[in-house]
Amino acid sequence: MSSRIALVTGGTRGIGGAISIALKSAGYRVAANYASRDDVAESFAKATGISVYKWDISDLTACQKGIDRVTKDMDGDVDVLVNNAGITRDGVMHKMSFEQWQSVIDTNLSSCFNMARVVIESMRENKFGRIINISSVNGQLGQFGQTNYSAAKAGLFGFTKALARETASRGITVNTIAPGYIATEMVKAVRDDIMKQIVAQIPVGRLGQPEEVARTVVFLAADESSFITGETLSINGGQYME
Repeated sequence: MSSRIALVTGGTRGIGGAISIALKSAGYRVAANYASRDDVAESFAKATGISVYKWDISDLTACQKGIDRVTKDMDGDVDVLVNNAGITRDGVMHKMSFEQWQSVIDTNLSSCFNMARVVIESMRENKFGRIINISSVNGQLGQFGQTNYSAAKAGLFGFTKALARETASRGITVNTIAPGYIATEMVKAVRDDIMKQIVAQIPVGRLGQPEEVARTVVFLAADESSFITGETLSINGGQYME
């Protein structure tokens, strides 16, 4: 069990919700960030006892204010940061607007700088930290109609490796998890014929479960995982093997 403080962005539903719950079950004091759907966040907080905080992670000032609230409420620094939140604004390149591009880059990539930048100094001072970035198999393979999303998620690999080198001597590890197709509400809403095509590409023959991603986060967050840094762990059922 741990008494450390963990902060999960996009932490009230889908993969993020599963991560928040798994960390709480492992003994962490968890704060779950969210950007919309107050009703979902309130229900999640009531059902799990996890504290929820609303702010826009694409805004550096909002991140600073949000994390200040978390550290004040929990009377301690953030020890584990899980950069999970993300959006899609799909469209083929010849029809994609700059707003579609920029909003995905801001939310899925720049937010990881924003969040890490705010917590990195206290992690360095405490000589302990875990930063876990949630990327995607589509950042590894690319995906039709997702130049913005694939670029942002691929950017996390370089971000992770560079930051891991900068912080290793301070007891901070930085790793990426790259999920494949996971059985979230968004994925399960796909048409049956398209879903069959997706599953046919996955060697294990099924979608992943949010809890499978969450267990990997708990593993990487542990004190005992201090010799793993700068790495990407793929959770995709064998869809992409490096």
